[in-house]
Amino acid sequence: MKLGALAEALLAAYGPQGWWPLLAHAGSNPTLTGRLTGYHPNDFTFPRTDPQCFEICCGAILTQNTAWTNVERALFALDRQALLAPGAVLAASDRTLEATIRSSGYFRAKARKLRAFSEFYRALGRRAPSREELLAVWGIGPETADSIRLYAYQQTEMVIDAYTMHVLCRHGYCRPPLDYARAKRYCEKHLPRSFESYQEFHALMVEHAKRLRAAGG
Repeated sequence: MKLGALAEALLAAYGPQGWWPLLAHAGSNPTLTGRLTGYHPNDFTFPRTDPQCFEICCGAILTQNTAWTNVERALFALDRQALLAPGAVLAASDRTLEATIRSSGYFRAKARKLRAFSEFYRALGRRAPSREELLAVWGIGPETADSIRLYAYQQTEMVIDAYTMHVLCRHGYCRPPLDYARAKRYCEKHLPRSFESYQEFHALMVEHAKRLRAAGG
């Protein structure tokens, strides 16, 4: 089965995913995994506001090396403390910021990453950052940069994560060991090129990988 056909089969099986989930959005979770609300299946118009854009960027940073449930707790805490804005992140003390995002793990390093990104975000203005600009920000690696470009700025940038790599190898599309750049090139070569298709594919791969692992596959 070609990769595009797999994407279509997963969409038929699981339905549209509606990523990236947002705190204030009332959409329900269309899948068996992930948070309960915040999704927007078949609506690719998000983010619609600057706060939503910044929230997605923060989520992409906080989700490094942890489960989304931990990130969600940190985002809710930031929101409750009125810290989910670049100026507020920069004005907060180290102790306050670290305590607020503690649930995401590696909270001292992630607090520093949020500060570095907040400075970059304020200087950037409203334009979409290039991948190279994001990778130059302290603490931003390829997966985080691509997530920010794809979901926060609606740029046609394929996101590869451990779930995607697992599915690609599990179904024989690529042979392990598989690195990020090779997996990214492969997916971009074999899928329709649009930010909508890339968002849906990435989300479906995560859902499929979670189900495979739950079934022992």
